[in-house]
Amino acid sequence: MSDPIPNDAPPALSTLSEEEEMFREAVRDFAESEIAPRVSEMDQNQAYDPDLLPQLFELGLMGIEIPEEMGGAGSSFFTACLIVEELSRVDPAVGTLVDVQNTLCINALIRWGTSAQKERFLPRLAADTVGAYALSEAGSGSDAFALACRGTQDGDDWLLNGQKLWITSGNEAGVFIVFANVDPEAGYKGITAFIVEKGMEGFTVGKKEDKLGIRASSTTELILENVRIPGENVLGEVGKGYKVAIETLNEGRIGIAAQMVGLAQGALDHSVKYVKEREQFGRPIGEFQGVQFQIAQMATELEAARNMVYNAARLKDSGHGFVKEAAMAKLFSSQVAGRISSTTVDLFGGYGFTREYPVEKLYRDAKIGAIYEGTSNMQLQTIAKILLK
Repeated sequence: MSDPIPNDAPPALSTLSEEEEMFREAVRDFAESEIAPRVSEMDQNQAYDPDLLPQLFELGLMGIEIPEEMGGAGSSFFTACLIVEELSRVDPAVGTLVDVQNTLCINALIRWGTSAQKERFLPRLAADTVGAYALSEAGSGSDAFALACRGTQDGDDWLLNGQKLWITSGNEAGVFIVFANVDPEAGYKGITAFIVEKGMEGFTVGKKEDKLGIRASSTTELILENVRIPGENVLGEVGKGYKVAIETLNEGRIGIAAQMVGLAQGALDHSVKYVKEREQFGRPIGEFQGVQFQIAQMATELEAARNMVYNAARLKDSGHGFVKEAAMAKLFSSQVAGRISSTTVDLFGGYGFTREYPVEKLYRDAKIGAIYEGTSNMQLQTIAKILLK
C-alpha cells in the first residue's frame, strides 16, 4: 500500500487561487451569456459583433497586465492565459483577439517600452484600442527574420516601406508593433521594432484573408509606403528588434497553448453532453464502453495539456526560465486540441459534419494551433536545441 500524501504536499498545477477562480467564473459567465449566442453569426460573417469589443474592454479583459493606474487590471500573465482559455472554450476567435492584445502587444510594451511610450499607449490599449503584432511577411514565416520590410532613417524620424502578411486583428487594431530591418547588411541585427498607429500617412490595412478557422478574427496584410515614424516610436533599441520579437513570441506561445486548451475543453464539454443524450440501440451512446474510453482518453490528454500550460505560465510569472516549457505546451496542446475536436466530430456522427452543431467549427479552429506563433516543427526544434545544448 502506498504512503498517504502528506498534508503539506504542493497543490496540483491546475489548482487556482480564490481570486483566480473568481476571475475564471466571471469570464466563463460572460462567454456563455454574451459570446455563445454570437459565435455562429460571427463565424459566417467573418467579423466580430461590433457590440462585443466594447464589452471586452469594459470587463478589463483587454488590459490584464496593464497597471491599475494606467487603466488596466494589474493582474498576472497567468491570469491572461486563464482568460484566453475560458474565452476559447466558447469561441477561439475571441480568444485570439484577447491573446494577441495581452501576451504580445501589451507584453512587448510593458517590457520594452519607455516610460513615455507606456504612458501614451497602455491606457489606450486598456480602454478602447486593439493592438496588433506585425512580424510575418510573404517570405518570412518560420524564418521570421528574413524581413523585406525596410526602415530608413530620415533625420530624427524613420521611413518604413514594405508589406506584412497574416496580421491578426489587422482590421480592428489602432496600434501596431511593426518589425523592419534598418540595416540589411547586418542581418537580423538590423531588425528594429516600431510603434505604428492607424491613420499614419502611407499606412494601409490591405487584403483580409478568407480562412479555414477562427474566421471572426481578421487576418490581414499591411502596406507601408514611406510611413514616417517619429524616433520616439522605436520600441526597444535600434537593431534589437530580434530580441523583442523572440522574447515576446516565447511568452505568446503560452497564450496560444491556453487557447488550444480552452478549445479542447469546449469540444469535450459538447461531447460529454451529447453522448448522454444521443440514443442508439435503445440507450445513450455514453453507456457503451467504446465511447466511454474515448471520453476518458480526451479528458486525460486535456488535463495533461492544461497542466503544461499552467506550469509554463507560472514559471514565466515567477521569473524562471520557461522557453522549453512554453514550446512543449504549445506543441502538445495544439495536438490535443486537434485530436479532441476530431473525436468530438466523430462522436456526433453525421450531425458533427454539419453546421447545425458547433463542433465542426471547433474542429476547423483547432488547425491554426499547429501553425501560428511558431509551427509545431519549430517547437520541436526549440525543445531539441535546449535539451541537446
